[in-house]
Amino acid sequence: MTTLTDPPQGSFHLSMLINDTRYRSMTFQVIAFILLSLSVGYLYSNLAANLQAQGLRIDFSFLGAPAGYDINQRLIEYTSQSTNARAAIVGILNTLLVAFLACLMATVFGVFAGVLRLSNNWLVSKIMAFYVEIFRNIPVLIWILIIYGIMTVSMPGARPYLGENPEREMLFGMFAFTNRGVYSPAPIWGEGSMVVVAVFILSIIGTIGYRRYATNLLYKTGQLLPMGWPSLVILFVPTIVIFLLMGQPIGLDLPDPLANRFNLRGGIQIGAPLIAIWFALSIYTGAFIAENVRAGIQAVSRGQTEAASALGLRSGRVMSLVVLPQALRVIIPPLISQYLNITKNSSLAILVGYADVTATLGGITLNQTGRAIECVVLMMLFYLTISLLISAVMNVYNNSVKLKER
Repeated sequence: MTTLTDPPQGSFHLSMLINDTRYRSMTFQVIAFILLSLSVGYLYSNLAANLQAQGLRIDFSFLGAPAGYDINQRLIEYTSQSTNARAAIVGILNTLLVAFLACLMATVFGVFAGVLRLSNNWLVSKIMAFYVEIFRNIPVLIWILIIYGIMTVSMPGARPYLGENPEREMLFGMFAFTNRGVYSPAPIWGEGSMVVVAVFILSIIGTIGYRRYATNLLYKTGQLLPMGWPSLVILFVPTIVIFLLMGQPIGLDLPDPLANRFNLRGGIQIGAPLIAIWFALSIYTGAFIAENVRAGIQAVSRGQTEAASALGLRSGRVMSLVVLPQALRVIIPPLISQYLNITKNSSLAILVGYADVTATLGGITLNQTGRAIECVVLMMLFYLTISLLISAVMNVYNNSVKLKER
């Protein structure tokens, strides 16, 4: 029985958007989006009106003007006559480089320290606890300055490595450690080198595929395939064979102590600022990741470990096949935040003269052109984009390892 006030059966009433639980969540989201859009539009119009009142306007044409300054550490070709846009790209690539290297090393440090902190060896567990408590409770800025100071003060200059009878010999004849940075060999890409690189990439994919196959086979049938030597064979043998068949198309450009009497020439110079920011971010963030790893491992029921040991699995297999796959569901979400912190904390590199995007676009370019709003907006968009990409990639991986209910 219906009344005059009830909507006709099968009809849609506006009150349903608020009262019906099927539509309420979406309704509030649409309202919030509209309000946010109106707020952003108001702020933009207010900013444009204020700029116009002062005779200013937002203009990105300065990106096409010559930069007029040099950048020592760079991944692409750049001169002082290159454009401000090119300088910004160099800074962006430098930021991505240090963020990538720091994320890798911080993960290694964190997993290593997190696992060893749970060791039954009292000394090992206390050393790892000391590392975690010391490094995470001192600001990363101080660690950057400490590492940079140690490198510039304690390391020798380039002069001891120069000449026919140098005071210091390069490590393996290829590496020189100086207060300016580390000099190492640089690859020389000859004809056919990309084929070798492609084979190596395919070998990495093949190694990952084999390890996944061996793990799935163990879970399904209990058959235990070797992991170590087959992975090494798949990873290196095809690349070495192709490298030899192609006539060794990849060579090495070694640092030459005889090329110049003031400095080493040849190879790649990994500058002291890059090393300082790289290691500081790695050891600092690694201490936080270690706690995430420890929490994830302890979240796995002890009965899982005991059951795996009762089946005859060794401790290493128990950790890699039983404990860590379950612990990843706890480790990954906070690990995303740590990767984001590394990317944003890389902006502190300006303190030691590393030319990241904050030093180029947000520093020299901003001061020379006076385009503060444009430079800040571009930097905000860069960091926002990178953060969202990292979150998206890690969330995809997190969904792949999460518990799937039947």
